Amino acid sequence: MGRLRDLGSTRTRQRQRHRGRSDGSHALVTDRRWAADLRAALYCSGALGALLILIDLGRGGLDAARAGCWTGIALLLFVVLFPPRVRAGDGWLAVRGLLRERLVRTDVLTLVRSADGMAPRLILRDAGGRRVELDPKVLASNPLLWHLLDTGARRSAAHGFLRDGTAELRALTDRIDGEGARRLLQAAGVE
Repeated sequence: MGRLRDLGSTRTRQRQRHRGRSDGSHALVTDRRWAADLRAALYCSGALGALLILIDLGRGGLDAARAGCWTGIALLLFVVLFPPRVRAGDGWLAVRGLLRERLVRTDVLTLVRSADGMAPRLILRDAGGRRVELDPKVLASNPLLWHLLDTGARRSAAHGFLRDGTAELRALTDRIDGEGARRLLQAAGVE
């Protein structure tokens, strides 16, 4: 019974850390552009669905089956454009997609990789084997998210967990700091 109580209290602490405490000791930071990206996905998919239905209606061939097909295509576009929601707190980072959320402990990271391509991704893996992928632009546009990830990665490296990915983190730090400095200079009218 004692082990069960300890397990329950551990899960409660993990939930509190994951959701953020009400006393503010573990602040929850979210992607501040997520709502705008979600609205853009909704507008694009809605506009495509409406356009397809209007074109079909204009040419006189719209029936229930075709309207369902066009609505399905619009929904498929929404699924493709749906932005993952990135949240972080002290020692963790979570990415919530359309169906599920993945969480990684940033204070015990073992791997940081960047995958370049059409959609660049940052891949994080912790000592528990959990894995998260996110767009590095999210970190660049949210300095608080970046700070929490960087702080956790530094702790992880200091404790000897992070052995693969320090070069990627340095490159990402240089890029994010450079973009931040450019934005500050532009806002000040210097550049």
